[in-house]
Amino acid sequence: MQWILLILAGVFEVTWAVAMKFSNGFSVLLPSVVTVIGYILSAVFLALALKHLPLGTAYAMWTGFGIVGTTVLGVALFNEKLSVPQVICVSLIVIGIVGLKLLSKE
Repeated sequence: MQWILLILAGVFEVTWAVAMKFSNGFSVLLPSVVTVIGYILSAVFLALALKHLPLGTAYAMWTGFGIVGTTVLGVALFNEKLSVPQVICVSLIVIGIVGLKLLSKE
């Protein structure tokens, strides 16, 4: 269950970050509201996951989900370009997330 909570925290992490981009500096109402709600839900689910997961592992995975998710959506939604070094570095983050999950005792 704690891993599901952590994944939900990651989903809302990506949600609020993408909504913030759409909010245009909080000048568009709906994306601004989604940003605030997503931020709160992300923190709540992370806090619930932290009741059972080690801080370092959970936080690294949560931020990793955010980095990977926002990178993918940045390319898909905003036509952002990735260089080869960026792809390599994001791939290393994915490897780190998988490694943390596989090696976790929880």
